[in-house]
Amino acid sequence: MSNVIGIAASKGIAIAKAYVLATPDLSFEKKKVEDSESEIERLDQAIQISKQELEKIKENARKSLGDEHAEIFSAHLLVLTDPEMINPIQDKIKSEQVNAEAALEETANMFVDMFKAMDNEYMRERAADIQDVTKRVKAHLLGVTFPDPALIDEEVVVIAEDLTPSDTAQLNKQFVKGFTTNIGGRTSHSAIMARSLEIPAVVGTKTILSDASDGDMIIVDGIDGIVIINPSEEELASYKKKQEDFEEQKRVWAKLKDEPTVSADNVHVELVANIGTPEDVTGVINNGGEGVGLYRTEFLYMGKSELPTEEEQFEAYKSVLEQMGEKPVVVRTLDIGGDKELSYLKLPEEMNPFLGYRAIRLCIERDDIFRIQLRALLRASTYGNLKIMFPMIATLEEFRQAKAILLEEKENLKSEGYDISESIEVGIMVEIPSTAVAARQFAKEVDFFSIGTNDLIQYTMAADRMNERVSYLYQPYHPAILNLVNNVIEAAHAEGKWAGMCGEMAGDSIAIPILLGLGLDEFSMSATSILPARTQIKDLSKEKMTSYKDDFLSMDTADEVEALIRKISKQ
Repeated sequence: MSNVIGIAASKGIAIAKAYVLATPDLSFEKKKVEDSESEIERLDQAIQISKQELEKIKENARKSLGDEHAEIFSAHLLVLTDPEMINPIQDKIKSEQVNAEAALEETANMFVDMFKAMDNEYMRERAADIQDVTKRVKAHLLGVTFPDPALIDEEVVVIAEDLTPSDTAQLNKQFVKGFTTNIGGRTSHSAIMARSLEIPAVVGTKTILSDASDGDMIIVDGIDGIVIINPSEEELASYKKKQEDFEEQKRVWAKLKDEPTVSADNVHVELVANIGTPEDVTGVINNGGEGVGLYRTEFLYMGKSELPTEEEQFEAYKSVLEQMGEKPVVVRTLDIGGDKELSYLKLPEEMNPFLGYRAIRLCIERDDIFRIQLRALLRASTYGNLKIMFPMIATLEEFRQAKAILLEEKENLKSEGYDISESIEVGIMVEIPSTAVAARQFAKEVDFFSIGTNDLIQYTMAADRMNERVSYLYQPYHPAILNLVNNVIEAAHAEGKWAGMCGEMAGDSIAIPILLGLGLDEFSMSATSILPARTQIKDLSKEKMTSYKDDFLSMDTADEVEALIRKISKQ
C-alpha cells in the first residue's frame, strides 16, 4: 500500500484495478531464421489478432464518437488487408531468411519514407497509418501487450504518463472509472476531458506510472488529489463511504437542476458549460446548464485524417443548437496550435508554439479553412441561439479582419438562398494580457467578452501551465489577474455589453465569490461544476461581495486574497 499525491482534476472517487496505458518496449534483434514458413505463420497470426482488435476499436469508436471518428480505424484495417503491403514482408522473410519483426519493420519503413515524400497530402497521411498499424503487429509478434483505451471492457482506473485528447476521446466511462497521470494540471486537456466525461481524475503525480502496475487495486480521490495503490481493507471501506457521501451530495445538488442561478440578494447570473462535442450536451442538460459558454470546435478537427467538411461541421453545430433550444450557445472558432496539433495540417515547427502561429492567426492566414467553418456556423444559426467567438485576439485589426470574413460569408450564403439568423452576437475570448488592458477599445466593437483565464494566467505570469516546475505561478487569485478581469468586466458594462468567463477559474469555489463581486455576468465551466456552483451562489450576497471588491484588487498576494475569501465564508 502506498499513497501518491497529485492535483485533483475531476471530482469524485474511483475504485478499480489499474490499467497501465504506456507504449511498450518494441525493441528486437534482427535474426536469421531457418524455417521461413513458420515465421510467415507468426506474421499472419499477429496480423489476424491486430485485425480483430481494430474491428472492435472501430465499433467502439462508432458507438461512442460517431462514424467519422471510426473511419480512422478503417484506414488502419486497409493497411492490414493490402497485398501491396503484406506480400513484400512475406517475400523478405523468404528471400532474406529474416525474422518477421525485421521484415515487417524494414518494409514498413520503406513505405513510410515513400509516402512522406509524396506531394499529395492524403498519401502523406497514409504514412502515419502504416506506423500505427506496424506498432500493433510488432507488439503481437513480440508477445507484448499493446494498450488500447478503446478496447477496455472491464472496470479500471487508467494510469498513464499523460492522456492525449484522442486517448481521452476513446475512453468509455462505463468501464473507465477514473484516471491518473504523471504530468498535467487542472487546465490540461486530459483534466478538462475528465470533467466532461464526469470521471474522477488526479493528474501531475510525477511517479504514478512507476509506482503502480497493471492489476493493482487503485483508489483515485479526485476530491483531495490523492491516489492510493493497493489500499488496506480499512482504507477501502473508508473510501467506499466517501464515494457514497459524494454521490449523496450530487443528489442534493441535483435538486437545483431546473432552478435559475440567483444570489442570496436575488441577483441572477448565468451558469453555462464548456463542451467539446455534441455528445457533451447531454451532460449540460442533466446538470442544469443555462447554455453553452464555450464549444471547443477543434475536437471536430482532431483524430481525423483530413479537415472536416462544411456539411460535417454544419450537422455538429446544428445538433448542439437544437439540443439547447433557446439557450445561448457560444461557439469558439478553430483554436489549433500550441499543444493541439493536426497531423494532416503541416504547421511550421516553432520554438514557442503557444506564442506562435495558432488560433485566429492561423485562421486569418488560412481563410480557406476558416471560411468553411464560418459557413457551417452561419447555416446552423437558425436552429438555436448562436453566438460566435474568436480566440487569441491580440489586436483590434485581427477582430475586424475575422469579422469581415464572417460578414462576407454571410452575404455569400444569403445570395445562395440560405436563411441566416440576424441576431448572432460576435465576441472575443480575452486570453492575451494586451487585450485585457485595451478592453475599453474592444468593447466599442465586440458584442461580448469571454475571459479565457487558462491562457490569460499563463501569459500574464509568464508560466507554462503544463509545466509542474512553475505550477506555483498558476495563480488565479493573484491581484494582477483580478485587476485584468475587473478591467474587462468594467469595459463591457460601460458599453452595455456582457462579460463572461470560460476558463477553469469560473468554476473555482474560491474564485466564484470574487467574480460575483467584480460583476461577472456569465460563468462557463465543466458541466459537473454547475450544480455545486449554483448551490454556492445561492448562499452568497452580490452586494456583500461587491463591498470587498477594492480589497481584492488592492491586495499584495494571491494568498492574501484567498485568506480573505475564507474569512468571509465563515461569517
